[in-house]
Amino acid sequence: MTDELLYANTKTNAGTTGKGERTRARILEAALDLCREHGYEKTTMRAVAKAAGVSLGNAYYYFRSKEHLIQAFYGQTHSDHLEACGPLLEGEQSFRQRLAIVLQTKIDTSMPYHRFAGVLFKTAADPASPLNPFSDASAPVRDESIALFARIIEGSDLRVGKALRPHLPKLLWTYQMGVILFWVHDRSPDCSRTRLLIDTTSKLVSQLVRVAGLPPLRPVLRSVIGLLDDLAPPDDKASGTRR
Repeated sequence: MTDELLYANTKTNAGTTGKGERTRARILEAALDLCREHGYEKTTMRAVAKAAGVSLGNAYYYFRSKEHLIQAFYGQTHSDHLEACGPLLEGEQSFRQRLAIVLQTKIDTSMPYHRFAGVLFKTAADPASPLNPFSDASAPVRDESIALFARIIEGSDLRVGKALRPHLPKLLWTYQMGVILFWVHDRSPDCSRTRLLIDTTSKLVSQLVRVAGLPPLRPVLRSVIGLLDDLAPPDDKASGTRR
């Protein structure tokens, strides 16, 4: 399956129009504006409805809570990311290049929300918050993001051993989360420091993955994989997934 086909559904969904979609988008935009201005905690559904020009009941029809609004924002930015990645990945087989493309386009598509990301971070950093990227509520977007890294590997020239393969997509997603955290705090022009970080570390990660299966490093790799298995949540162990 080509990268173009992999991202076709996302592009189609992104182009969906209609009164309901426009109303939903207006509510989401109003919520993001209010969160930027007043912070997440002080933003209420009533204020969102007023700013969007809809009734409170209508706002709740599209979004059951503030948390659902932010989860929709996560989903929207993920769709934007996938759409931007598609054409750039088509025909590219270098694992290092594919990895850098995914990370750079993540920053590119997130730049309009840079200030908001800093506001949201105060809440999302709370382990008990449903907005935490590791929470159950964030699982749909998180799983899709991990699946993206699996496709990055599958379409590349990288050869991954059977022991590492099931773990690598989540490890790469975790690496991306570290890059995003750096980006949230990056105040350099056009976040140039984050872009430098991506350019340098994507080369390093690619090299580390390629040598991980070499005989001298196999004992270390087995220890790391054993640790990942031990740390995996019970539900993930039972299902065989690696969230």
